[in-house]
Amino acid sequence: MLSRGSVAIDLGTVNTLVWVDGRGLVLDEPSTIAIDGSAGSVAAIGAAAEALADKEPKDIRVIHPLRDGVIADLDATAELLHGFLRRSGALSGPFKRRALVCVPGGATWVERRSVVAAFGTRRPRCVVELVDEPVAAAAGAGFDLSAGAGGFVVDVGGGTTEVAAVAGWRVVRAETLRMAGNAMDEAIINAARSSLGMILGQRAARQLKTELGLSGGPEGWAEAVGLDAARRTPRIEKVPADLVASALEPVVAAIGVTVETVLSDIPAGLAEDVVRGQVRLSGGGALLPGLAERLASLAGIGVQVVEDPLRCVVRGAAKMLTAGGAPGVPTR
Repeated sequence: MLSRGSVAIDLGTVNTLVWVDGRGLVLDEPSTIAIDGSAGSVAAIGAAAEALADKEPKDIRVIHPLRDGVIADLDATAELLHGFLRRSGALSGPFKRRALVCVPGGATWVERRSVVAAFGTRRPRCVVELVDEPVAAAAGAGFDLSAGAGGFVVDVGGGTTEVAAVAGWRVVRAETLRMAGNAMDEAIINAARSSLGMILGQRAARQLKTELGLSGGPEGWAEAVGLDAARRTPRIEKVPADLVASALEPVVAAIGVTVETVLSDIPAGLAEDVVRGQVRLSGGGALLPGLAERLASLAGIGVQVVEDPLRCVVRGAAKMLTAGGAPGVPTR
């Protein structure tokens, strides 16, 4: 028997968000788990685990169990997911809940089944359905999909970039690029080491990305703290904007090519909806300074950063649950 309190979950490479019917967004935490090797138990999940990343505490292994938008470590993902669901109170009560889980549009059948398996490692408390992230992103971006409207979304997450044209509750054309925010961070880390002789952690790289992006920020540089690559001692450096922009360029160029590819393949009947609705840019990557302007110049139409882009996908999934939108693919 299904109870009220359906759950929408954006199980992301960087962050996991949980929305519960009647309560709203109840959890937004890093998709990170810390394992205590000496005790063989979970030491922390979410923000508490992420705080230990790159610090290498003794006997603690910090795991990011999702890679490129899909599950890379099933056991760790299951522990993380059930820990989040317990913390959010999403599974309280004796009855099963409907759980709508967002997955990359380009996820394979095996990758989709692994999401279901992560729920099934405990006594099943959810009837799991999967929905493609581009559809959820389009709903969260404000397109009225229930009325059969069409639109174009670019969702730049941590592990994947989803580029899609949608109509109604269906994908019309789509591409999943397994290159997004994390690839940008790694590019900045590599550039800082090769050009400045400095070892940055991912958190520092992410901060440089957010502050400088493609446009360079107000000062044309940003301060970062890392390790001197030669002496292995702490070091503070003023990182120039052009270094960050150059590091980001290959990833941004790949996103641009994907946008052009999908746009060039949309049916004529969808063109007016796309032009009038503009390209909606969502996900953490939407906050990259200069990205919207770059995509607008490539697409030849307006690009609009959605309201609260980090929560766009889970907001859209929640809308699908409450409005009786197109269900995901039943899997249990």
